[in-house]
Amino acid sequence: MALSSSDVAREDWPAWLRLLETPGLGRAAVRRLLARFGTPEAVLCESPAAWRAVLSQGQVQALAVPPTGLDRLQDQIRAWLDKDPSHGLLMLGDADYPSNLLNTADPPLMLFLQGRRELLAQPQVAIVGSRHPSHNGRELAQAFGKALSAQGLTVVSGLALGIDTAAHEGALQEAGSTIAVLGSGLDHIYPKANAELAARISKQGLLLSEFPLGTGPHASHFPVRNRIIAGLSEGCLVVEAALKSGSLITARLAAEAGREVFAIPGSIHSPQSKGCHALLREGAKLVECVDDIVSELRGLRGRSAQPTADPAAKPQRKNTQAALDLNESPSALSLQAQEILDQMGFDPVSMDSLEARGGWPTQALATHLLELELEGRITRLAGALFQRKSQV
Repeated sequence: MALSSSDVAREDWPAWLRLLETPGLGRAAVRRLLARFGTPEAVLCESPAAWRAVLSQGQVQALAVPPTGLDRLQDQIRAWLDKDPSHGLLMLGDADYPSNLLNTADPPLMLFLQGRRELLAQPQVAIVGSRHPSHNGRELAQAFGKALSAQGLTVVSGLALGIDTAAHEGALQEAGSTIAVLGSGLDHIYPKANAELAARISKQGLLLSEFPLGTGPHASHFPVRNRIIAGLSEGCLVVEAALKSGSLITARLAAEAGREVFAIPGSIHSPQSKGCHALLREGAKLVECVDDIVSELRGLRGRSAQPTADPAAKPQRKNTQAALDLNESPSALSLQAQEILDQMGFDPVSMDSLEARGGWPTQALATHLLELELEGRITRLAGALFQRKSQV
């Protein structure tokens, strides 16, 4: 159950929002500020001179001025919180912040929730795959979603058409239910064809997004969204996926976070099987039945059977500094990503130029650029350009 609007009103979410909405600041810089000063309110009470210890001059100047439209956005969020008791917010350092997500390289600092907040305390498994699955792939995703949910596992996916949709629908039929992670604000359901499914999930499961209300879907949001799907879960099951697939990125993010990756094999003649076969060659666990997943993730059922906290009790805030201690040090880059970073220089550069400089295959280059972007080492510019960020 989400906090009531009166509880949320006493929280410090407006200060979190101010930091996250400041143009050019970004999650990595916000974490540096919190690591040094402790809380968002403490950050905002410091002087620009103090901020310079962890920020660039441009970031200091941006933080000194409230973002345009911030008051309007805060009013919109307050109205949304007041509208329904199932609407809530979750900040890094809250007592019920999922430990799996916390133990990733880039945990979201603020999340918008709609539905059964208590599902965040349950063991979770991601199911991802093609937006254009075969009939068999769709049936498998729904069957695995239902079977895993029946085992007390909460199924996490991205509300996309195809495999995601089938997995959510299957999971809704059993007690474990499902979490849908959106690449837009919770008031902008995408795709629109899944509006009815999203409404069901908001009642029986949980909708979740790190994007503020009013944020529409954008292509750049979905790779960022995928890190949350991977981070929440104990393991990630890929049902069907082509070689050039966002599902493979989710699976690799899961593997990098130390989570199990599972894949269902298919016909050697099907393009939708090639992604799963590539994962299997790289060490993913082959799956033929739900027991292949449950037995690998043994111990989850015991944890899911433990009683959850009283939903009427207000969670106590953890020390944000302690939460940041797990994540402040950036994770080591892969050798390939580091090589690409070295080849970029500090001027804007296109993928074509990087391919020419290093002889990178397009898909491999795109994967490593995403890694660099998620690590806060590069930024994506207009015109399909990338630029290395200065380390401050």
